[in-house]
Amino acid sequence: MKKLLILLALIIPTISFAQLDLKKTLKFATFYGAVNGGNSISDLDVYSISNGLETNIIETPFDYSFVFGVRKIARMGYEPKEAFKNGTENSYSDAATIGKVKGFEFLFEVDYKRQQGINYLDQNHFIRYVADNYIVKTEYLMDGFADIEYFEMSERYRYKLNKKFSFNIGAAQRLAEPYGYDPLEDWLLSNNNLHYTFLAIEQGYGVVFDGQGGETYFDPSGNQVATSTEVWEEVVIPTVLADYTEQERNKLKGKFEYSLVIGFDYYHYSKDFWLHSWGNLMPYHYDAGGEFSYHEYNEGQWLDYSGGLILGYKLNKNLGVFTEGKYNKYWNRSWHDFSIGINYVIF
Repeated sequence: MKKLLILLALIIPTISFAQLDLKKTLKFATFYGAVNGGNSISDLDVYSISNGLETNIIETPFDYSFVFGVRKIARMGYEPKEAFKNGTENSYSDAATIGKVKGFEFLFEVDYKRQQGINYLDQNHFIRYVADNYIVKTEYLMDGFADIEYFEMSERYRYKLNKKFSFNIGAAQRLAEPYGYDPLEDWLLSNNNLHYTFLAIEQGYGVVFDGQGGETYFDPSGNQVATSTEVWEEVVIPTVLADYTEQERNKLKGKFEYSLVIGFDYYHYSKDFWLHSWGNLMPYHYDAGGEFSYHEYNEGQWLDYSGGLILGYKLNKNLGVFTEGKYNKYWNRSWHDFSIGINYVIF
């Protein structure tokens, strides 16, 4: 609920700024929902000789996703037409600062999925308004598989060098997580070791001793998780520490960070050659103070940047090559994806 309220707080100013007509705004928008599924990784045989030769099979349940969304984004010339949307499409151009047309465009998509036996809730929302001389954009991204989550809003002045190339400059506001906070410091002993078993008990885990030197460990639901100290320390405790650290960090409030942003956008398309490129640089960030601010953690200023490239070239009527991808680096944390390939059509 808190994240939803923050998202609405970011969206409402953008909508008000653009002074939108709802009927006109939703015209040509696509609402979609889909269920997708397929096999996950294959079964794995695990052998043990602790009690004679034993064989266990680790089975990973099938992958699936439930996708719901609505989008209104003008199709770039290089993008193929799609009769239906199932939410699995990957359009690199969605990350661009400027779309193909002027006006209001948006994407709201929620994807609940299971991948390699682990459940994720992914979200990708953005709205943007592009005019001849200004840009307003608000976005929220949560990628569970890549462990990425951020809010961002920017207001920029746009200078068009020509019909294809433009520069922009303005301000960006982002919601940053607390940095430099270590919840495990409170559990350190005088010899700098961690009192991990007591921490686990505080988190609901339990241990039962049999009086003969053996012990059995249980999780908060009462399920047996280990019958030896070795398994307890090497398998269970790392999970306990990771869960506790995430739990305590989530209790801290994020804080808005204000940055200068400079960017560019270039778009050219013809049937034989197309190039779409964009970039953003945040060279200066206002230091608002705070115990767990990134300024304090980083001990000063830093560079954040993002960009994308989509390039295609048909050498002749049969042969074509392409490359596309995007790269982000925020708070010294990077994530990226790309695709490079060749197409040969036989007539």
